[in-house]
Amino acid sequence: MDSGLAPPARPGMTRVDFVQANRLMRAMGRALVCFLLSCLPAAAMVGGATAPPDSIARAVVLIVGSRGNFCTGAALAPDLVLTAAHCVLPGADYKIVEYKSGQPQLRDVKSVKAHPAFSLQTLLAHRATADVALLKLAAPLASVAPARLGPTPTVSPGDAFLVAGLGVAVRGDGKSGGTVRAASLVATGRPGNLQIRLVDAATMGETEGLGACTGDSGAPVFMNGAIVGVVSWSTGPRNSAGCGGLTGVTPLALYRSWITDSAKILGNEL
Repeated sequence: MDSGLAPPARPGMTRVDFVQANRLMRAMGRALVCFLLSCLPAAAMVGGATAPPDSIARAVVLIVGSRGNFCTGAALAPDLVLTAAHCVLPGADYKIVEYKSGQPQLRDVKSVKAHPAFSLQTLLAHRATADVALLKLAAPLASVAPARLGPTPTVSPGDAFLVAGLGVAVRGDGKSGGTVRAASLVATGRPGNLQIRLVDAATMGETEGLGACTGDSGAPVFMNGAIVGVVSWSTGPRNSAGCGGLTGVTPLALYRSWITDSAKILGNEL
């Protein structure tokens, strides 16, 4: 969202070989251009994040794109994944990475449904937008334990959240990603229905601490064991570029009905 890494919560499933995954994507005949999140305003868990509970780890999945980007998502059903809309922009093919017999396998995404109010320009301008999307898979994943959507919370500064992602543990080092890590963060500023800013309670964003980083975009944000938001961006300390400062979250308060209605259209009752 590093030193002192805990072992994967589930051997063979929470560790991803990005080299093999990228080779599989190249086999699709697509050029790998750049990591999407190097081009967008933010966001794995940096700052010494450790393994989450198995019930959460098994809901977290890796999304890779034909342009070389990778993001995190959360399974809401064996064939339905929630992520950030900026992770699945038009013009690329997307796959879910799943292990089979210890090897990473790419699973087909049948359709992508981004919230119609999402605006990339708004996100790039560091303003809140409907940064949520659903991926319908061609076939169910055998390895996941779907997470549930939580009720809409009223968030106050200091409230605690758990963020679980597959991104890098060291900024700029893609090889440090691929392990599910979780960070306990607290709300800061004036949290609302459009955006929640999370920070490491030990550093309060003044120095490097726990937080989201490249590959954690779309990561589920949990409160009381249920998903209440997704990661949209991150900063370094004191709002500098990078990771380990603020983690920007799109709360699901305004979009929960769209998620459930869209899921139903896609064949899933949440």
